[in-house]
Amino acid sequence: MSQWIYFFDLCGTAVFALSGALAAGRHRMDPFGVIVLASVTAIGGGSIRDALLGTTPVFWIRDPNYIIVILATVLLTLIFIRKPKKVPQYTLPVADALGLALFTVIGAEKALSLGLGGMIAVVMGLITGVGGGMIRDLLCRQVPMIMRTEIYATASIFGGISYTLAIHLGAANEIALGLAMLSALTIRLAAIKWHLRLPAFDLKKT
Repeated sequence: MSQWIYFFDLCGTAVFALSGALAAGRHRMDPFGVIVLASVTAIGGGSIRDALLGTTPVFWIRDPNYIIVILATVLLTLIFIRKPKKVPQYTLPVADALGLALFTVIGAEKALSLGLGGMIAVVMGLITGVGGGMIRDLLCRQVPMIMRTEIYATASIFGGISYTLAIHLGAANEIALGLAMLSALTIRLAAIKWHLRLPAFDLKKT
């Protein structure tokens, strides 16, 4: 793993850990609950990806720096954000969107580095991007965003496609990473700002 990709991976881990910690605060969990929710949000998707790809032990077991980043993020969150009401309403969705964009391209890059095809790379990017958030939402007894009408998985898929296409067209890895992250983040943030949604499959109306 190149230094840039490793750096982005750690940044994504911190961002998703923050997302999980803020969600725990919204549900009034104790410090242990905050650690659990931050951890599954940050490393859940990547763990599923590595298990599917057969790259075991999974990344955070081989490199404890991921756990250190999660614990540091939780500690800083508990110290500086003591009351969830003080956190702006947009903080959690924006942090989640940034983590989604970062992890999507990391997952796609890992699949391509193993010699897998573009379609598998997009799927691995999707799993890496949304897997942790799905576990977080389920633990919070919410319907995961990927299963709602929000434009969430769509943003991840678009980011994965952007990355694989850029690599296929011969773009430098750093440029492909930047373009893919920007595309996924832009789509997700636009959906948050303008409340864009996909049409629901509603059998009650038929």
